[in-house]
Amino acid sequence: MVNVITANNRHKYQPQLNAMHADRKRIFVDSLKWEIPVVDGQYEVDQFDNDDAVYLLSLGPDKQTHLGSVRLLQSSKPHLLGDVFPMLCDKGVPRGDDIWEITRLCTAPQLRGREAWLVRSYLAVGMVEIALLYGISKYTCVAETSWLSSIMAVGWECEPLGLPREFNGESVGALIINITPATLQLFRMKMGWRHPVLELDAIAKAA
Repeated sequence: MVNVITANNRHKYQPQLNAMHADRKRIFVDSLKWEIPVVDGQYEVDQFDNDDAVYLLSLGPDKQTHLGSVRLLQSSKPHLLGDVFPMLCDKGVPRGDDIWEITRLCTAPQLRGREAWLVRSYLAVGMVEIALLYGISKYTCVAETSWLSSIMAVGWECEPLGLPREFNGESVGALIINITPATLQLFRMKMGWRHPVLELDAIAKAA
């Protein structure tokens, strides 16, 4: 299952969020060598980890262990594509109340193979479910070009926002992803799941 964390219920998930930020540091800073902020030498936290951020967390059976997560940001407010990478959009940054951004998607470093795939699958379906609940019609995302083909291969209905550009020695591009009820049907069929992955009680408490 996938928990939905907003500003309203964040106080109940602080240990889990700390574990998420620690794993993000291990992945994005230690392994991928991104030059991004680190707090207290162990947590990757940037300017977009604020009250506007919505997190989807996949947790272990103990409800404490971070298995994977993604951060969702509204495009009508400060976000990565609009504030840091607008040059990736040939026709301007897409903005609107129904357009959100996918950022910091990751799985825990200790997960491998099918375990990691399952967590990513839960998060992918969770992103579609919350999009339909929140009235999100499109997602944007920034990724290294080596990942862009993998994102499209998953089955997202998407298109590039512009030509990739070099950033800190890496080729980076941006995508826009369309979300419809058919997207959810497709993903559930591909994953073999019939039931929602989001913790609906968490959404009710967060609303």
